Amino acid sequence: MTLISPASADSAQSCSAIELQGITRSFGGRTVLEGITLSIPQGELFGLLGPSGSGKTTLIKLMTGIDRADGGSVRMLDEPMPQLKMLQAFGYMAQSDALYGELTGKQNLAFFGAMFGLKDEALQERIQAVSELVALTSHLNKQTSAYSGGMKRRLSLAIALLHEPKLLVLDEPTVGIDPVLRKSIWKELTELTNQGVTIILTTHVMDEAEKCHRLGLIREGRLIAVDTPQAIMEQADSSTLEEAFIALGQSAGEPR
Repeated sequence: MTLISPASADSAQSCSAIELQGITRSFGGRTVLEGITLSIPQGELFGLLGPSGSGKTTLIKLMTGIDRADGGSVRMLDEPMPQLKMLQAFGYMAQSDALYGELTGKQNLAFFGAMFGLKDEALQERIQAVSELVALTSHLNKQTSAYSGGMKRRLSLAIALLHEPKLLVLDEPTVGIDPVLRKSIWKELTELTNQGVTIILTTHVMDEAEKCHRLGLIREGRLIAVDTPQAIMEQADSSTLEEAFIALGQSAGEPR
């Protein structure tokens, strides 16, 4: 299934998808992110790997302009962030599902699709395409409040894909999704990157991390490594990503 038109893929320019320079962020006197510098080229599937509380969600909120850094700069598709006009440029799936429980799945998709400027036949085609991807077609007429946790995650992912964005930012997108559907979704995410879409996702699942082109290992608000999964394992002289993550965290001087 093709989820983004060739014209959309061809429109990607040569600038980086995301550029972060010296990002810092604190809450209540506690440093959550410290000196993050990172460049993510267009068309890359980039994973942020780290335990809960490591700063992954805060970092992607800064990338998308949902939050503002205390120091440093953020650029998306060569535009400074945050910036209202960039809301159409990316699809975002939050860790917490932002859905209207009193509406059906189809009504949620139609509402968010209209916000993205989709209408009439184009909107219906996109609703059909994304609902098939996340295996929700037979549940579209059910009220979202009756959805299971996994179904809500699948609907949130469908909404993020609706407007065929150049950039997808997904915060733990497959949590609560069964293994068979998770495999199918990962197949489509890989296909999207082949079409030129940039995907940035957070995960703490090692087998998902291994599917990324590059990984950023984040621990206590610091990037301790950025490279391909294989190169990270070689750098740490480890046979698994989990071992590499532990070894690199120790060599970085943890705990602080």
